Amino acid sequence: MTVEHFTGKPSMKVMLYALSTCGWCKKTIELLKQLNIEFDYQYVDLLDEKEQDDAMRIVEKFNPRGSLPTIIINDARCIVGFDEKEIIEVLRE
Repeated sequence: MTVEHFTGKPSMKVMLYALSTCGWCKKTIELLKQLNIEFDYQYVDLLDEKEQDDAMRIVEKFNPRGSLPTIIINDARCIVGFDEKEIIEVLRE
């Protein structure tokens, strides 16, 4: 699976699932970078079919609707969509 990495301040395990064509996904990536949070991300639409299925299975465990962007934090908490206030609050804990 192709996973991109942004090296920022390590604090928690942050994984973002996004679409390369989604404006909200791009805003989420930019916000995480501005916060200097270390995170990994995948553009699900750029993966091959099997990798897309695998990624969406993970997303749907946390977000049954399967909408993107989906941020998974420490394999336990999930933020769905671009909610700037919630992202800042959760990642600054």
